[in-house]
Amino acid sequence: MTEHFTIFRTLRSTKTIFMNKLTFALLTISALSIATYSHAQSDADMKAMMAYSTPGDIHKMMAKSVGTWTCAITMWMAPNTQPMNSTGEMKNEMILGGRYLKGTNTGNFMGQPFEGISTTAYDNAKKIFLNNWIDNMGTGMMNLTGTWDAATNSITFTGTMLDPASGKDIPVREVLKFVDDNHQTMEMYANAATGGQEFKTMEIKFTRK
Repeated sequence: MTEHFTIFRTLRSTKTIFMNKLTFALLTISALSIATYSHAQSDADMKAMMAYSTPGDIHKMMAKSVGTWTCAITMWMAPNTQPMNSTGEMKNEMILGGRYLKGTNTGNFMGQPFEGISTTAYDNAKKIFLNNWIDNMGTGMMNLTGTWDAATNSITFTGTMLDPASGKDIPVREVLKFVDDNHQTMEMYANAATGGQEFKTMEIKFTRK
């Protein structure tokens, strides 16, 4: 009886050792698999982040607008009305390591000093342009998204802006055309607050100083 018990205990001990080794091996394989997956995922995430954050050829194109520009401005307050003309100045600079184009605008509007700031970005991941605008004639912010048209060498921005009279957002469209290295034009269109028909509200002709 003692001999059988000894054999049984030996077999049970051997089985326990085997199971422990098997469990350790499985845990090791699992840990290595997770580590390998995490490493691969981290590498992919890092490459994606680098591609997203690194300025590219389009940012170099945007940088061509750096400098001081004179602005010949024509505005229409409503459809079929006489235009108002004024002049201004725009100073462009690339900021945050060449990732964004900042424009500081000054001039006069209806006899009052005018100031406006724009920021233009190109999102590497979304493959679109982004633009926001603030000025001293309001307390809001206009945000637009844009796409490049190689045929016309222009960016078409679309979005909305607030109509203070109605308190409602109205559709806005801007077309920024790069005529050459020293000339650009911007045409702005908005829907009339009543009737909803789009009309041209502004045209600016930029000339590099």
